[in-house]
Amino acid sequence: MTRTDSRIDPERPDDPGTGGGNRFLLGALSAGHLVNDWVAGTIWLIAPAIAASMGLGPAEIGIIIAVNGFAAGLTYIPAGMIADRASNSGVLMLITFWWVAVGYFASTLMPGFWLVTLFLAIGVMGDAFWHPVATGVLVKTMPTRRGQVLGIHAVGGSVGAEILAPITIGILLTYFTWQTSLQIATIPAVLMGVLFIFIAPKISFASKKSIRTDKLGKILSAWTTRRGVLMMGMMVCYNMSLFAMLSMTPVTLQQRYGMSAFDSSVMFASMLVIGTLFQPFIGKLSDAAGRSRPIVVIISLATVCAAGAGMFEVFIPFMLSLICAVSLLTAVRPIILAAAVELSEKSESTTLGIVFAVLDGVGALGALVAGFAGELDLAFAFMISAVLSMLSIVLYLSSGMASGQPVHHSNA
Repeated sequence: MTRTDSRIDPERPDDPGTGGGNRFLLGALSAGHLVNDWVAGTIWLIAPAIAASMGLGPAEIGIIIAVNGFAAGLTYIPAGMIADRASNSGVLMLITFWWVAVGYFASTLMPGFWLVTLFLAIGVMGDAFWHPVATGVLVKTMPTRRGQVLGIHAVGGSVGAEILAPITIGILLTYFTWQTSLQIATIPAVLMGVLFIFIAPKISFASKKSIRTDKLGKILSAWTTRRGVLMMGMMVCYNMSLFAMLSMTPVTLQQRYGMSAFDSSVMFASMLVIGTLFQPFIGKLSDAAGRSRPIVVIISLATVCAAGAGMFEVFIPFMLSLICAVSLLTAVRPIILAAAVELSEKSESTTLGIVFAVLDGVGALGALVAGFAGELDLAFAFMISAVLSMLSIVLYLSSGMASGQPVHHSNA
């Protein structure tokens, strides 16, 4: 492979001479993550708006969000396999912006609940495709800083999905129908799709890896061991807990406390700021101190706070508990991703595809469970979140991942 100054070389990771290139790569991918997740993140407030416009309730909100998660889960593993054998990762990333924009725009033209849900799912598949491609490139290029770079990349997505998306869609829903609001929300993806035509060639490199069926079997073998199965169960319960809280927060704020779509969107975004900002720092801490202690401590605290959100109905203690729980679960995500990569140490993009499929595909069941629980009492959704969070700790401790073994890095 011919190396030029404008390209990033994964065969020389963390090369001091490529510091500027690594910064460009990290900045470009974080910005791309922000934009794709900005559109996809509208689902948290668009789903309640769709349900309200059709005279539906929390169960249907949970169905929309769960189907989105399932669709994303179906995309992650193929995306990771393609990324590990692709000769131009930049082009793959470029495609995702147009995929997202077309899918979400088309959903606004569909009649009926199920067709709308289907096309929202098609749109989120474009966002899902981005994740294993981009994160795979990052952990290959900077393997000794996995926790930190995954945290920085995660900040881009969190700012887009959990801050910009709810605030902008909350403002739009104040003045427009959900259809028009979502159409306007696709504009950032279109603009980034145009911009990435020029950025993509600068972050392209040829991959030496080819994922065949037998090689995929070797990657999956790490997840069929006792440790791998328990770790997978931990990730499912962790993300089910987060999905349960996030999916029922806007409808709780609107129904229980009488907030408008805009006010609830501001509260939703605000409660995610702390966790988002701490992701790179906690990721960097785990690079030096290990993954286990931060995972156990942070999720344990989140469990207590989620239970508080379920018990308190007075607004201030409810919101304080909810903010703490969601912030903690958001902050710990890059450490869980890094720990998962280190469990396999093979074909990072495909491994991350598997991890994202488990986190968001199966983890989306949390929204479904919380939606049906919310039909009885919205407080039950937050108590279910606490139980799932506690179960994730039990599974993690049972897996032996918390045994204090040193972290080994690979330049794969």
